[in-house]
Amino acid sequence: MNEEYLNNLQRFAADIGFTFNDLSLLRTAFTHRSYVNEHRGETIEHNERLEFLGDAVLELAVTKFLYTKYPDKTEGDLTAYRAALVNTNTISSAATQLGMNDHLLLSKGEARDTGRARQYILANTFESVIGALYLDQGYEAAERFIADHIYPLVDEVVEKRLWQDSKSRFQEKAQEHVSITPRYMMLDESGPDHDKRFTVGVYLDDDLVARGEGRSKQEAEQAAAAKALETNGW
Repeated sequence: MNEEYLNNLQRFAADIGFTFNDLSLLRTAFTHRSYVNEHRGETIEHNERLEFLGDAVLELAVTKFLYTKYPDKTEGDLTAYRAALVNTNTISSAATQLGMNDHLLLSKGEARDTGRARQYILANTFESVIGALYLDQGYEAAERFIADHIYPLVDEVVEKRLWQDSKSRFQEKAQEHVSITPRYMMLDESGPDHDKRFTVGVYLDDDLVARGEGRSKQEAEQAAAAKALETNGW
């Protein structure tokens, strides 16, 4: 790993308020599986194990935060709020704002890919950075990072009902504004069985309003509905 890249990682760590004891953990957090596959001669590890760890830390931290902040909310409400705070859209957006995209180690093919596929990578990287912080400096450091970049989003989530899934919100808005129930149609399916990609279109009558991509049909439908809400300004 070249010195310039490591210096960039140190600057990134400083920007988020940390100094890593083991900078290789942060490097691993930014390393996608595709990069490892393309550099088999190097002794490097991809970030999937750190992602696994970071996902658990993120969920625990957000759960405790919501439990404390909303003492009168039901378990169902808290679960919905949590889902909105830790979903791919939310944490990939947080990763983008932190400039994580600039530090990703990807294969040449993955580096050319954008859109929903890059969102997944950024969301996974965000969780991997949490995992790296947890291993390097403990739960309190990881929780502080989450508190800085995720907790402040909760007021908007509650105020704008972002905890409600996109398909439900789009159906409500479509019936309210145009008295039409949206319908969803599969437009494309690609990739090997272990890594399928689905593209779904959402229609109002015969008009295609938006497309969405995902690793399952349901996820693609949610992505299409979210884009449709944005397209219509709803």
